[in-house]
Amino acid sequence: MPALELVLGSTSPFRKALLEKLGLPFSSAAPDIDETPQPHESPRALVQRLAREKARAVAKQYPRALIVGSDQVACLDEHILGKPGNRENAIAQLGAMSGKRICFHTGLCLYNSESGNTQLLCEDYLVHFRSLGSEQIERYVTAEKPFNCAGSFKSEGLGITLFRKLEGDDPNALIGLPLIRLVEMLAREGIELP
Repeated sequence: MPALELVLGSTSPFRKALLEKLGLPFSSAAPDIDETPQPHESPRALVQRLAREKARAVAKQYPRALIVGSDQVACLDEHILGKPGNRENAIAQLGAMSGKRICFHTGLCLYNSESGNTQLLCEDYLVHFRSLGSEQIERYVTAEKPFNCAGSFKSEGLGITLFRKLEGDDPNALIGLPLIRLVEMLAREGIELP
């Protein structure tokens, strides 16, 4: 019997680039789900629920696949920071984070659509921001235009200059796909890497 196809339930170019690091062939599919938080839902519960829902939504198109679902939120004092969408919001967000610690919660789900087996977790990653002046923030936003990134920065680029310290088990989690945990999940499905 042929091995199950690997499918990334995301159209994020960042997640796609991360999954490519593993050297496995995979497809990508857009999950069509409602991402609205439920009343009183914690950020950790939210990202796990959305990761699972994304994987299961994509499973409708792939009945014999291992489907990777992921979702991420950035939190400042347990307040979820959305994607800024524009320059003004990005500047305001970065100003609010100056000198503070931000927690990124990344939900990860590996769903076997053939067996129904679901592996689910939340990986946290902490970003400690330097104290930033308004001119630094404006220069950064002009240079990288991080309008589609939760937290208004791209850590894989110039965003690294905004930080004092990073804390976590997997730096890939900060970008949106915790590869160390995903490799462990894949191993439980019989895919050993490298």
